[in-house]
Amino acid sequence: MTDIYESPLASRYASGFMKALFSADSRYRTWRRLWTALAREEMKLGLPITEAQVAELEAHIGEIDYDCVRRREREVRHDVMAHIYAYGQAAPSAAGIIHLGATSCYVTDNGDLILYRDALRYLRGELLKVLRLLADFALRYRSVPILGYTHYQPAQPVTVGKRATLWLQDFASDLAELDFALQNIQFLGCRGTTGTEASFLELFDGDGEKIDRLNEALAADFGFGGCFPVCGQTYPRKVDSRILNALSAIAQSAYRMACDIRLMQHDRQIEEPFEKNQIGSSAMAYKRNPMRCERICSLARYLMSDAMNAAMTASSQWMERTLDDSANRRIAMPEGFLCADAILRLVQNVTDGLHVNEKVISAALREYLPFIATENLLMEAVKRGGDRQQVHEVIRRCSMEATAVMKDGGSCDLMERLAKEKAIGLTSDEISSLMAPEKYTGRCAEQVEALVRTLEPLLSGVKGESADIEV
Repeated sequence: MTDIYESPLASRYASGFMKALFSADSRYRTWRRLWTALAREEMKLGLPITEAQVAELEAHIGEIDYDCVRRREREVRHDVMAHIYAYGQAAPSAAGIIHLGATSCYVTDNGDLILYRDALRYLRGELLKVLRLLADFALRYRSVPILGYTHYQPAQPVTVGKRATLWLQDFASDLAELDFALQNIQFLGCRGTTGTEASFLELFDGDGEKIDRLNEALAADFGFGGCFPVCGQTYPRKVDSRILNALSAIAQSAYRMACDIRLMQHDRQIEEPFEKNQIGSSAMAYKRNPMRCERICSLARYLMSDAMNAAMTASSQWMERTLDDSANRRIAMPEGFLCADAILRLVQNVTDGLHVNEKVISAALREYLPFIATENLLMEAVKRGGDRQQVHEVIRRCSMEATAVMKDGGSCDLMERLAKEKAIGLTSDEISSLMAPEKYTGRCAEQVEALVRTLEPLLSGVKGESADIEV
């Protein structure tokens, strides 16, 4: 609908998978799966629940009467109770045993944990695609020299592939953080209103072992290794903080990569994809703006700031729980996942279509190479018997003079000047032999190969394909 606000993350940027995962249907069907699993496990442990009741709950997991839910919620002002009522209307024989012994957080918190776990698994796959694309790009250009920059000033050459490994290594670090977050998600289980399990002690006539068996079974039903050892009414909100920190880390790496590409596109050295009929500016028809990388940076800033929501929520939990986390989490967590999804899809798209202008890169190198070569020239002159301090002064003086000529619109004549200096002791031909860019890239190609080799066990079988996105 065009007359109601819709989140741009859903309408423009995120994948169909992520939008479906955080949809109302997905969330509330998960609640019903949780209620069904609870009834089934309670039945197995001897509570007065029949197989027919469990079967009826199972049969109506996907049939949610949202009009009924809305009407009931307006009456009782409680979303979980409204959904329990609607579920009971769909499965009347089981209406009396839905949610037996549980508190609202049984479905809300366990449901969130399931969604977050599944979302992290999906993002892991998308991040692996980014790593594959970057690894392939780095290998392809591992030996192509490009001017290096420190402080955004020309410095010793690197290679195009080596620069890409800086991005690759950052994303590999993010994968480790994401895996840590995944490995440490546990289930809340059924813990009661303050985490004491008192209601279940009553149901199971004081049998604590049955409570443990119930929680172990519920965790296993939904693919979790176990439950948190202790909790209040909710699962520890540190989990949310850890998750959004991992997503923020991805945003940081994406921003760094996209910003580097934007700077290089300014110099026409490396450019993001640009469609045949793409328009760069409504006024300046010649423009070729790095809009995809700009979008990555824009979304990344949002995600990095979104991580603060979880930190503030985790730090402000009062005793066994407070409800001031609820409205915030409804926004911050799904939007954080959708944003990370959008960023990774854009990074895939950019990386898969990066255009390397080798002639432009070579021209920039040739302009600065005489200055870069002076360090090797200094060492060669000293090896031939020159005085290090005297040679250094000659190079400094000639460099300043050549720079002055260039600032006045002339060409760099540094090498010609140095060839005339007796203190240098090298001929023009000998100095020219130092002008090969490959002499100054060190172990770049070797470093690229080494890093990619360490990542291959992770990337085996991963296809380096770009996300199908509307840009």
